[in-house]
Amino acid sequence: MEMKFEITLPENKKVDAHYRGFTISTDQPATLGGDNTAPSPFELFLASIGTCAGFFVAAFCQSRSIATDNITLTQTVVRNDKTHMAEKILIDVHLPPDFPEKYKDAVIKTAESCIVKKHLVQPPEIKIAVQ
Repeated sequence: MEMKFEITLPENKKVDAHYRGFTISTDQPATLGGDNTAPSPFELFLASIGTCAGFFVAAFCQSRSIATDNITLTQTVVRNDKTHMAEKILIDVHLPPDFPEKYKDAVIKTAESCIVKKHLVQPPEIKIAVQ
């Protein structure tokens, strides 16, 4: 299966991705010459990890008729000061007090099955060419 994203460069440091009728806008912070109108591509990448884990937690709970309105996830990214690369990503799943004890370990395992995380463990080949 092939997925195609159309990437456009609207102005200044803004870059947009168009896919399935959606426009995903990115920008850079003002400190990097951008207009700070949207998250940076790297911020979106990081957010995709947490939102993917959140999706799997939500699907797990919904399949067991467990309410998700009091469940949140907090993602902390530890970056190397010199390389600016993420060295560690911590995701904490906050469950309400009445969450069934028997499912707590399963929620962790479910969040770890996030496909974005799996792509970091086994990254795809990326090729760039001029057309």
